[in-house]
Amino acid sequence: MAGVVIDGRYRADTGCAALADRRGDSLVATAPPAARWLLIECRTAWPRDALAALRPEGLGVEVARLCRELGYRPALIRRYGRQDQAVPRRFGLADCRPGRESVRWGALPSDEHLLAVLRGESEPGPASQEPVYLVCTHGRHDACCAVRGRPVAAVLAGIYPERTWECSHVGGDRFAANIVVLPQGLFYGHVPAGRALELAKHHDEGRVIPDLLRGSGAFAPPVQAAQHFARAAGHSLAVDDLRPRAVRELAGQRWQVDLALPDSGLATVEVSAQLDTVDARLTCAGTAPATVRRFQLHSITVS
Repeated sequence: MAGVVIDGRYRADTGCAALADRRGDSLVATAPPAARWLLIECRTAWPRDALAALRPEGLGVEVARLCRELGYRPALIRRYGRQDQAVPRRFGLADCRPGRESVRWGALPSDEHLLAVLRGESEPGPASQEPVYLVCTHGRHDACCAVRGRPVAAVLAGIYPERTWECSHVGGDRFAANIVVLPQGLFYGHVPAGRALELAKHHDEGRVIPDLLRGSGAFAPPVQAAQHFARAAGHSLAVDDLRPRAVRELAGQRWQVDLALPDSGLATVEVSAQLDTVDARLTCAGTAPATVRRFQLHSITVS
C-alpha cells in the first residue's frame, strides 16, 4: 500500500487522495490563494501544464505572466461529456474578493484573445452572482483528480449543466475530488459524488458544509483557520458571514483574527500553525517524506 502504481497501472486505492483520506489529513485552511480567476474554455486535451494547451505555442507563458502581474489564477474549463462544437467558446473573469463577488463571461474567438482580455481591451459581459462549480478533473496532473473528480462532475452537470465545468489543476491533489464554488472562491475537498448535490443545495441556501470545506481562496490561511474554528464553536455557517475585520500577526507563528458576527459583534480567534513531517506522498507523483501545515485553536472570545 506504499505506492500508487502496481505493475505499471494506477491504483485508485493507493492513490494520494485515498491515502490522505485514510490518514485523515486535515482540510482546514488548505485553500490556495485565489482572489480572482481567469477561466478559459478549452476543448483540446489538457497537458500536465494546462496553459501549454493554448495556441500559438508560447502563448501560455505570456498569459501566465500577465495573470501573475494582475493577480488572476488561470484555469482551463470544459463542459462535462460531449462538447458542442457549434457553441462559441467562452472566457470568464471571477472576482472572489469580499463585496465584489461576481463572474463575468465573454466570447473567446481565439486563444490569443486572452491577451486583450488581460490588458483590458476586451470587456466581458455583465456581472453575475450565479454559482459556478469548478470540478478538478485534470488527470494528466494527477490521476486521482480525474478518477474522483469526473463522477462528481457528472452528478452536478446532470442537475446544473449551466453552472458546472470540469477544470484544470486547482491545488491539493490529495484532497480530490476538489470543487471550487465561484464567485465566493470556496474550495471543498474529498467530495464524494453522493454529496455533490448536497453541497450545491447548501450553497443555494447560503450555507457552507464545514466538514468538506478547505477554505476560501480570497482569504489568507490564518483567516481560513479562524473561520473554521469559529464555525466549529457554533458561530454562523452562512457563506457571507465571518468576514475578517483585522488580522494581527503575533510571535511564534500565531495570529489573532477578528471576525464579524451576524449580530454586529466580533469573534476574536487566536490560532497558530506548525509544520509536521509525514511519511507520505502528497501527490501521486510526489515523494515521501513531505511537510504539511496544521493550524491549532488557542482561544475564541466574543465582544
